[in-house]
Amino acid sequence: QVQLVESGGGLVQAGGSLSVSCVASGVISSINLMGWYRQAPGKQRELVAVKMNSGNTNYADSVKGRFTVSRDNAKNTVYLQMNSLKPEDTAVYYCNAGLYKPNWQPIYNYWGQGIQVTVSS
Repeated sequence: QVQLVESGGGLVQAGGSLSVSCVASGVISSINLMGWYRQAPGKQRELVAVKMNSGNTNYADSVKGRFTVSRDNAKNTVYLQMNSLKPEDTAVYYCNAGLYKPNWQPIYNYWGQGIQVTVSS
């Protein structure tokens, strides 16, 4: 089992910045990816940014150039720095850790409880 604990988030005006963090504990050897998904009101959960143990990353097109995912493998922690935030970034952000195939297809996933990020216009 892997447990994920998120921190950060909150309310920010458009154009501002926020960061979120997630710490994984448990059977860390069972995962090869950590990152972030989000779910906006009325929409399905979508990928935001993830990073493999190898360092390879995958970003949603909508956040490229604005968000940065980073990891501290020694601390089993993943971060998401969010800059130039837009109202459409408003969502519940979920930390994700899992075992993924090289083509980004999941074998199994673990999820945090989710944290609210709200961007006002």
